[in-house]
Amino acid sequence: MHRTAVKQVVMEGVLDANDALAQANRAQFDAAGTYVVNMMSSPGAGKTALLERTLERLHGKLRLGVLEGDVQTTLDADRLSRFHVPLVQVNTDPGFGGECHLDANMVRSGLSELPLNDMDVLVIENVGNLVCPAEFKVGEDTRVMVYSITEGEEKPLKYPLMFRSADLVLVNKIDLLEHLDFDLEQFLGYLDAVNPGVKRILTSARTGQGVDEWCSWLEERGAPS
Repeated sequence: MHRTAVKQVVMEGVLDANDALAQANRAQFDAAGTYVVNMMSSPGAGKTALLERTLERLHGKLRLGVLEGDVQTTLDADRLSRFHVPLVQVNTDPGFGGECHLDANMVRSGLSELPLNDMDVLVIENVGNLVCPAEFKVGEDTRVMVYSITEGEEKPLKYPLMFRSADLVLVNKIDLLEHLDFDLEQFLGYLDAVNPGVKRILTSARTGQGVDEWCSWLEERGAPS
């Protein structure tokens, strides 16, 4: 019990320090008039593929930028570089201990390379993980979770914090539904059990299903007033 109490106190201190930096990030975003999306998912759920579709659809409509988070490599940033939008890579290893998430300080480390004043929307593609990213605010306006139907129906019950913290859930790879033993209604029921009424959009980066609806949702929030 003593060890558990000490661990809890340490974690609370870490989160308090992170929240202070997140507020500083948020103040910087607000001053620039930049709307910020924290995009989270498990590895392989399709965040980068959906971002490719998003950058295609919103070209000329929104000034978009991307902060790409990963433990190592620039593979995802390299995929997005063809769109010629402001783009910065933040790797958590080395320099940040190889963490499985982005925190406010990591995000802050990349902001000097982004022209926030020239961006309507900044999408932060978080490190692929179903647990840790949900614990750390980074100064975002909204949280979008990308969930692949290949992961099974039960994940909202097993990893409730991630689903509970989302403002929008993109239920991705829906084109595979006919090939999988996946009960969509059961999944949506579990989702409502942990985050009642959360907006969800069925998407497929491969076929484009739901991408227009997702882009409209983003455009409504990120368009300059």
